[in-house]
Amino acid sequence: MEPRLVGPGPYRATRLWNEIIELFRAGMPLRKHRCRFKSYERCFKASEAVECLHELLGSNQNFGPEVTRDQTVKLLKKFLKNHVIEDIKGRWGKEDFEDDGRLYRFPPSSPLKSYPKKPSCGKEVIKFPDWNEPRAGPSQEPIPVKCVAMNSEMWYKRHSIAIGEVPACKLVFRRELTQTNIEEIWKSMTLSRLQKVLGLDSLDEVLDTKLVNSKHIVQNVYNVNKQGIVTLEDKSKELPHWILSAMKCLVNWPSCSDLKQPTYSGFERDVFKTIVDYFSQMKEPLLTFNFFDVFVSVLGLLQKPSKAVEALQISCLLLPPENRKRLQLLVRMMARISLNQDLPRLSESVRTRTLMVQAFSRCILCSKDEIDLDELLAAKLVSFLMDNYQEILSVPSALKSSIEDHVVHLQRVQVNLNTKGQLALKNHWQLCWKKL
Repeated sequence: MEPRLVGPGPYRATRLWNEIIELFRAGMPLRKHRCRFKSYERCFKASEAVECLHELLGSNQNFGPEVTRDQTVKLLKKFLKNHVIEDIKGRWGKEDFEDDGRLYRFPPSSPLKSYPKKPSCGKEVIKFPDWNEPRAGPSQEPIPVKCVAMNSEMWYKRHSIAIGEVPACKLVFRRELTQTNIEEIWKSMTLSRLQKVLGLDSLDEVLDTKLVNSKHIVQNVYNVNKQGIVTLEDKSKELPHWILSAMKCLVNWPSCSDLKQPTYSGFERDVFKTIVDYFSQMKEPLLTFNFFDVFVSVLGLLQKPSKAVEALQISCLLLPPENRKRLQLLVRMMARISLNQDLPRLSESVRTRTLMVQAFSRCILCSKDEIDLDELLAAKLVSFLMDNYQEILSVPSALKSSIEDHVVHLQRVQVNLNTKGQLALKNHWQLCWKKL
């Protein structure tokens, strides 16, 4: 069985889980082993399983060579717990798998993960102002029509009046677009663009659009400082000052403006551990459980970096502002620490960049479901974020301009000529949506 690229779409994490199980079962060499004077057929050592699966993951374009041996061991722990493998006595259900010489085997059939049937979320329709709804006050009687000779100057002055045999027109008194209208337009057009970038017929199976807060999108776009970092209206949701100071200390090492210069060896490792402990205790990852499927779906675009960057730009706009700000600060810190040549090594055995990915991946992306490849997927996503964070965590200018132009255009429309004109106008808006 040849590995294949699993692109964006519904249940991508589930499809990857099932494919890895099938590839592992097909590729793992089985032979006779002896243990305590007894022979066991068609089994393998734990260390052999680690070696085989690590090679399989590293050569699979859905994961790549960034996968570490330690991550492979963690995945095999999940396999043992979920009866993908069992020990030679048929025991399973615990995560006590270790990279050693103990013997394991495959059960008659490894359970594949089923595809859940999510209820259809339905498509939310934006309610635009009713073009025919009169405003209280002036009479809505038809305007008298009189045939007159007009030059171009008069035409520009009186373009709202029908001339000659043209059917009588009426002025349309419309309601102003409210802030709620504008926020819902932002939500609908943002999701429409995300769907197009992902190449999906619908977002229903990767995202419950009812959970997308339109206010969050608008706040993430407009409430930003000069560096593009989100500014929060609720200051109680800001990162604690001592965490910000610790992050700045490592980024600017050896110049720690917020902290006194340390006098003992290993100070920088203690500071790093403090940051890791703070982010590790969060109850939910920064990308949230609700948006796990959509971010995993974006990973299917990594073979097309420009598409992946745009999809992540849009997806990150959906986050609560406090999550987006923490993500911006954390990923920026990770990238800068990895490039800081003056900072002593934070680990004796792992490169700084790898350490950043291992330490923070699960606080950025993880799944509620323990039967998942979330650790491998998170590591791949975080690596891509670190390499492209400045672009990904900025507001997509093309989308912003498109939506702003659309809102301005809606606010300008004043006149509805006749029944045919009205239909033409509605068709015009439908075309606008399709072009996104």
